[in-house]
Amino acid sequence: MQEAASPRKTSAVRSHAATALAALVISNVALAFGPLFVRLSDVGPVAGGFWRIALAAPLLLGLSTLLGERPVRAAQGLWGLLAVAGLAFAADLASWHIGIGFTTLANSTLFGNCATLIFPIYGFVVARMWPTRIQALALALAAIGAALLMGRSASLSPRNLTGDLFCLLAGVLYALYFILMARARERLAPLPALALSSLASIPPLLLLALGLGETVWPGNWWPLLAMAVVSQLIGQGCLIYALGHLTPLVVGIALLIQPAVASALGWVVFDERLAAADAVGAVLVALALVLVRGGSKPERVASGVEAPKSA
Repeated sequence: MQEAASPRKTSAVRSHAATALAALVISNVALAFGPLFVRLSDVGPVAGGFWRIALAAPLLLGLSTLLGERPVRAAQGLWGLLAVAGLAFAADLASWHIGIGFTTLANSTLFGNCATLIFPIYGFVVARMWPTRIQALALALAAIGAALLMGRSASLSPRNLTGDLFCLLAGVLYALYFILMARARERLAPLPALALSSLASIPPLLLLALGLGETVWPGNWWPLLAMAVVSQLIGQGCLIYALGHLTPLVVGIALLIQPAVASALGWVVFDERLAAADAVGAVLVALALVLVRGGSKPERVASGVEAPKSA
């Protein structure tokens, strides 16, 4: 006779799910504050990205070492791949931070997360398969929503449209980063992979900031420290934990928290009010983010590539 499931085991599973859900909410709220810290810092946008990684990467590496994962030894034979991934992430962060200065916080958050839509397209190409109906609907909604948001930005100012395009480019680069990281994670655990690729992002960010003539050394450290702790350590850390315990649909729905929080911050701090077209466009893009995650049947696409995490 088959034994009944242990109440203790069921309780533990529920406990993990509840903890992961709480971590997911915390993650998305924390990540939504990133654009605000970029604007409040007194360094250039690319320099802000440099400090976000430079302050957080040593802590990530130390934590990975303390957990006994030996990241340096485990990465043998992967240094070239990690270096290219770090360069892609540096370009993503630089493009996103530049775009944040020219568009609304809500738009920057939505377009910065477009890797969630772009990444499945890569899966379709590699697997040589058509998207599901839900995924095709998601891509169509995203295109309509993006057109509405960009149209509104263009009517406000060419600078706003430029900001949208920079954030959209950041989303493309973020998708490239995860394509590369998926290969690295075939042999590396998530934390050491994140730590080592982050270290590889530091030199290009610093060189680019200096090349652009940005102010690199801050007079006010708190926005940069907040960016490193809130965005990189808490935001990414909670997200990595939650992804191991929740379905893609739940993660996709939670993404709605980011633009909502960013919109509220933009309204309160910078008086960025959403017009009707902005609201409709944001809802369509957010709905597309949910559908494209919930509509994918496998957790992985071709070649073992995992679904991307938000920025």
